[in-house]
Amino acid sequence: MAVPDQVISEVSSLRDEINAHNHRYYVLDNPQITDQAYDRLYRRLQALEQQYPELASGESPTQRVGSAPATHFETVEHRMPMLSLDNAFDESEMYAFEKRLGEKLGLGNEPLSYTAEPKLDGLAISLRYEQGRLVGAATRGDGKSGENITANARTIASIPLQLVGDPVPPGIEVRGEVYMKLADFAGLNEYQKRNDGKVFANPRNAAAGSLRLLDSRITASRPLTFCSYAIGWIEGYELPGSQYRRMHLLRSIGLPVSAYIERVQGVRGCLDYYQRILAQRDSLGFDIDGVVFKLDNVGQQEQAGKVAKAPRWAVAYKFPAQEVMTRLLDVDFQVGRTGALTPVARLEPVSVGGVMLSNATLHNMDEIHRKDVRIGDIVIVRRAGDVIPEVVSPVVAERKGDLPLPQMPAQCPVCGSDVVQQEGQAAWRCSGGLVCAAQRKEAIKHFASRKAMDIEGLGDKLVEQMVELGMIQSIGDLYRLEHSQLAGLERMAEKSASNLLQALETSKSTRLARFIFSLGIREVGEAMAEALANAFITLDAIMQADIDTLQQVDDVGPVVAENIVQFFAQERNRDIVQNLIKQGIHWPEIESSDKTGSQPLAGQTYVITGTLEGLSRDQAAALLKAKGARVSSSVSAKTSAVIAGAKPGSKVGKAEAFGVEVLDQAGFESLIG
Repeated sequence: MAVPDQVISEVSSLRDEINAHNHRYYVLDNPQITDQAYDRLYRRLQALEQQYPELASGESPTQRVGSAPATHFETVEHRMPMLSLDNAFDESEMYAFEKRLGEKLGLGNEPLSYTAEPKLDGLAISLRYEQGRLVGAATRGDGKSGENITANARTIASIPLQLVGDPVPPGIEVRGEVYMKLADFAGLNEYQKRNDGKVFANPRNAAAGSLRLLDSRITASRPLTFCSYAIGWIEGYELPGSQYRRMHLLRSIGLPVSAYIERVQGVRGCLDYYQRILAQRDSLGFDIDGVVFKLDNVGQQEQAGKVAKAPRWAVAYKFPAQEVMTRLLDVDFQVGRTGALTPVARLEPVSVGGVMLSNATLHNMDEIHRKDVRIGDIVIVRRAGDVIPEVVSPVVAERKGDLPLPQMPAQCPVCGSDVVQQEGQAAWRCSGGLVCAAQRKEAIKHFASRKAMDIEGLGDKLVEQMVELGMIQSIGDLYRLEHSQLAGLERMAEKSASNLLQALETSKSTRLARFIFSLGIREVGEAMAEALANAFITLDAIMQADIDTLQQVDDVGPVVAENIVQFFAQERNRDIVQNLIKQGIHWPEIESSDKTGSQPLAGQTYVITGTLEGLSRDQAAALLKAKGARVSSSVSAKTSAVIAGAKPGSKVGKAEAFGVEVLDQAGFESLIG
């Protein structure tokens, strides 16, 4: 029967498309589709070639592994081909794999023994040792020849330059995977961002790109790891007849082998191992995309043989994809507990790693612009570990027309306050700290904390309970609470309710510096609040000050000044502050500068570090302030002295660098009399 024209056309198109993706993946290290999408193309081509054997061709990508090595590296011929593996995607395919093996070996349904190990997601390489010395390394390339990467391989700490043991094989070729651990990958990308370098899409790309750099000095700076999984050939050394024991032999001569390697019996043993590793996938610390099963008996391996591109005695049982493609429908913005706005991708629902997703993070606006993600794009979505699913990149080749970039809203989507961004920072933030529902719990917890209003008995869990029940909408509602409301709460008895109401009443008598700190203005800590109170004397003066006026206060820079102005520019923040005053919050009048100038430490600034005997830092700071001094949290050239108790931190070194005096406990006690 003649092959239909549309089938011939589809096969030709699939081969061209797969070859193009192979080139991007193996040679350019720049894949444009996910592994799942590639597998779908590959399996469709396989199915058509099996259905129409007359279309079989030695040039088809199903008949070879990968694609040709890049021309800018020396080409190395593999003494024995580096074959790929056939894949299984469900349990039925695993049963079919064992059935084929049993028939090939003439064993019928007799269970077979397998060596099992995780399938690392990296770059396959071979290492050649002579008399125990590393003399060559090559990438897999097209399976028959690869690229000479010996100089780069020598920079990887986990690859031994000299084998150990007595005796070592006179000659051996070891095969394995170069990959990057997730923590190392995150650190590398952070470094690349800081230095305007290329940011990698995933650990596999990072490993492949790092290993194939022409400058091995750069490779040496990259956190690459190697794990061996096979012996290609060996000379002058008798090998055990078990795959599992051969892996232990490699470990005994100094080569890294997977810590998760096991010997299992039959398909049921394989499936049990698969489920156990799948359950650990998110906690392993490195990417894996499946499990590899190999006949343990090497004699049976030889009897089973191979097909053109893969051994018959091994299979890779793939995990559900953690990277998939879908369409970006829209971008919303979520407000976090600190007021930061995070762009969230709304996606066409798609299954990633066995979980149906419709949302994914885009991190921040800088990332959106760097990746050039547009609404309407086909995007690659990744879900790995406990990490929130993220949009990795758009598939630019699939972009149709001039699609819009997401825009940061001018007002907070939760409370309507202005959204602001400070110069040099990636985050955009809601400026409505006291009124924004998204920030409500954290604002109330901070307001009640010991160093702020010090409301005894108002713990975090109680705050969360009251907010969730709608009892308090903002910090001002705390002073409207009634005994009947509190007594009805979980684990809140009559006496506890009375004690909390008394603590609220007591907290109304405070200090201006504490009240300023309690408002939770960004980057206004205790020392900064103290400086503001002493400089402006009244709350109204602080609320009305402009950026230039605020910067006249020591340690108040442009960022802090801008935060203060933006906070009080929000009418609802000012209303809450005024209502708190009306509800009875008060503080003693601060002496003006002409009075404080007569105090012994007036005009002096001190920093406290380490542990003082018999005094907390707060108590020591209070003693200094009683003498008219300022207490700061950071050392500068204007600091009068650093007071260092036991086990001081880095502030002593900074003091010495600025030429600032350092006082021990005796010096501090002399200072305050």
